[in-house]
Amino acid sequence: MSDPKHPELHVYEEPRNDFMDVGMGFGVFFGFLLVVAIIATIIQVMK
Repeated sequence: MSDPKHPELHVYEEPRNDFMDVGMGFGVFFGFLLVVAIIATIIQVMK
């Protein structure tokens, strides 16, 4: 009964929202790059 070819047997899988997962990934990565850019700008201005 654990045949992966029958999706109706996988009733205990939690639902995924792939669009929100991708959006959160882009948002977090953008935030990280923004912080790195701000820190680099502050270091450059202090020289």
